[in-house]
Amino acid sequence: MFLSSLSAAYGAAATWRRRWYERDPARRKCLDQPVISVGNLRVGGSGKTPMVEYIARLLVASGERPAILTRGYARRKPRDGVTVVSDGLTVLAGLDAAGDEPLMLARAVKGASVLVGANRYLSGRLAERKLRATVHILDDGFQHVELARAVDLILVSEDDLADQPLPAGRLRERLSAAAIADAALVTASYDTAAERIARALKIRTVFRVTRTIAAPRMIAASRDSVVVPGGSRVYLVTGIARPDRFEADAAAAGWEIADVMTFRDHHPFDARDVKRIAAAAQAARSAIILTTEKDAVRLAACDLGDLPIAAVPLVFGVEPADRFRDWLFERLGGTGAAPAR
Repeated sequence: MFLSSLSAAYGAAATWRRRWYERDPARRKCLDQPVISVGNLRVGGSGKTPMVEYIARLLVASGERPAILTRGYARRKPRDGVTVVSDGLTVLAGLDAAGDEPLMLARAVKGASVLVGANRYLSGRLAERKLRATVHILDDGFQHVELARAVDLILVSEDDLADQPLPAGRLRERLSAAAIADAALVTASYDTAAERIARALKIRTVFRVTRTIAAPRMIAASRDSVVVPGGSRVYLVTGIARPDRFEADAAAAGWEIADVMTFRDHHPFDARDVKRIAAAAQAARSAIILTTEKDAVRLAACDLGDLPIAAVPLVFGVEPADRFRDWLFERLGGTGAAPAR
């Protein structure tokens, strides 16, 4: 009862804050170039980072110079102001200053700049003036309502429908806030399921998110891809918000999961962790240790020696792909800026 009351108060406060900006659009800060916001309702684990990567690749392939604006959670050595993690050509910051997800994006998408800072408006201004950005991607931007955007995308799943606001649940806002989004990106197995979830949230435009895993890549030594045949006995290591999803992906790939070692999200791995992982994997008689790309960024900062550990790339897509691309660029006004709101 007490938690439900707190959730009701939390949800009401989030609604009031959003409506305060909606009542007077002049309260929002506007960048010169259009902003694509990628966000969600739930705390952690919705796939925002892979979706940001997907959209950034789409923009780069179309000749744009996207700037990814991110908060950079759990940085060990945050700097004041804006940190340029990548200028689109060169990675300029390390793990401690950038954070795991921004560094992963900087390495993954050539042609897209990545900027970290609490004030995303200042990050965007710097990207426009110094890096000649033509479009911005606002990572985890749905609740960042003070910055105007041309496109508001929200990642949702069926799990969201039964959830409630913090602290009783994991929602950062009431479910009714989802209706403000321009489109829902729904994690579902079928188009009909995605449409049903979007209807429940009163979102008219809906696209289905696909998740596939690529060949694992060794973290230490050669960093080459490695073949892990179906039926192989694997040991999983995760330090992400939703380890259950990684476990499900590994099971779907046909691997036999010997055991799973979980750490909290953004956990800073050290030598003691590596020793624990190696001992546990050996005791479980696993053929290889598998982890996520996000965890691999932090594990690579440790001395892994000859530890047989590989990252499993998670590849996101949007279906129907052509319709999503056409819709997105129409919202952006072709190659020019769409009106921010």
